[in-house]
Amino acid sequence: MIATLRGEITQIEDNALVLEVGGVGLRVFVPAPLRGRMKTGEAVFLFTHLIVREDALTLYGFESQAERELFNILLGVDGVGPKVALSVLSSMTLDAVQRAVFADETDLFSRVPGVGKKTAQKIALHLKDKLKPSDALAKVAAMSDKDSEVLAALTALGYSVVEGQSAIQSIPKDAPDDVEERLRIALQYFQ
Repeated sequence: MIATLRGEITQIEDNALVLEVGGVGLRVFVPAPLRGRMKTGEAVFLFTHLIVREDALTLYGFESQAERELFNILLGVDGVGPKVALSVLSSMTLDAVQRAVFADETDLFSRVPGVGKKTAQKIALHLKDKLKPSDALAKVAAMSDKDSEVLAALTALGYSVVEGQSAIQSIPKDAPDDVEERLRIALQYFQ
């Protein structure tokens, strides 16, 4: 199995990077946030997962071992293949995944492209057994109910969970507790 890759980005595609490694161009499918930050000519180090099928060898790459582990866990969910697992990692941060699992917010998974309500419930149930709650519970407690409402409103407006969390983090600590006011401040993040 190919566990890691270090190479130069020669091409950025819709859902993948082409890395030149030892004179060979390898197509590596990566989460959207990572792909968006990369530039042609940059050197990159990725933790990878190789999927071997009858008709193809497909490489998936991640910035951290934690992302790769989550990808592998997602592959164990009935009805979740590599494309859906990658879509989850493209739409949600690791923190957002933990928060969705341990705060019983399965609807966050159903907002991921390619994930329906039943699959979202399967993902949450499967991850609850696999993820360590100790780390996640501290993060869940850190986001208050009012910020959960703000996140729900932002995702309803069409922003991704990752974008919503970034906007919430931009809200000043001394901001009022009123949900509507916090939403107004969070929306300023996108201007």
